[in-house]
Amino acid sequence: MATKAGFIGLGIMGKPMAENLVKGGVELAAFTRSGVPSELTQAGATACDSPADVASKADIIFLMVPDTPDVERVLFGDNGVAENLRAGQIVVDMSSISPIATREFAAKVREKGADYLDAPVSGGEVGAKAASLTIMVGGAQATFDKVKPLFDMMGKNISLIGEVGAGQVCKVANQVIVAATIEAVGEALLLASKAGVDAEKVRTALMGGFASSRILEVHGERMTKRTFNPGFRIELHQKDLNLALSTAQALGVALPNTSTCMQLFNACSAHGGKAWDHSGMVRALEIMANHEISQKAK
Repeated sequence: MATKAGFIGLGIMGKPMAENLVKGGVELAAFTRSGVPSELTQAGATACDSPADVASKADIIFLMVPDTPDVERVLFGDNGVAENLRAGQIVVDMSSISPIATREFAAKVREKGADYLDAPVSGGEVGAKAASLTIMVGGAQATFDKVKPLFDMMGKNISLIGEVGAGQVCKVANQVIVAATIEAVGEALLLASKAGVDAEKVRTALMGGFASSRILEVHGERMTKRTFNPGFRIELHQKDLNLALSTAQALGVALPNTSTCMQLFNACSAHGGKAWDHSGMVRALEIMANHEISQKAK
């Protein structure tokens, strides 16, 4: 494949995503603030010294950075992508950021004659490595069609949701559901444990019924086995729920359970848990109950 692409942001998610593009035959220019990993350059990627440098070498430019201000800096800051944008290029932001800011960024990019897609992902580090990410896209159909072969190298469930910003709205909705489900699983397993019943056996039994879910399967097991090393850090989920709540406030929508989940994450953070896996939300519930799921009932 002769496609020339760029990738900016090579962290836990971005690095394996970029590697999968190189494996797919994409000619890749890459930049990250900490320096492009040697594994990526050895695989054939070109290390660049700024986002602007990436833009000068690529037709399709992918971003995978932590938050809204990071996207703004990469696009429009000193030596940003916008300095070298030209007509016909496509910017694809795969970060999870504000839907409202996304529309503003897209408008500025279009002023340069380039196109824009927002394409946040779900699936975590495991999905990034396995090229099995869910990718939620906002933008024009024609632009999506041009980028789709590259999305296919990084994910499996790829959907064009609507116009620019729709992908970010979909990701926010995803994070609302994930947080609320983690909270519900935590309550259920904590109740079982406090009642003197083996929470892991309860979890296994529930997996065969209507309460079954991927979160009960994976995060429920994290809760019973006390494995809170992060797949997805609490501080990142806090960022996503902040986006949900601020967007909801702007739209005049009440999200009461999302607010509760945010307060539970805040409690975890106050106890040193910003870097815990988000399944660690259960620890806030445990503090209130004075009981850990792994304990015998008193």
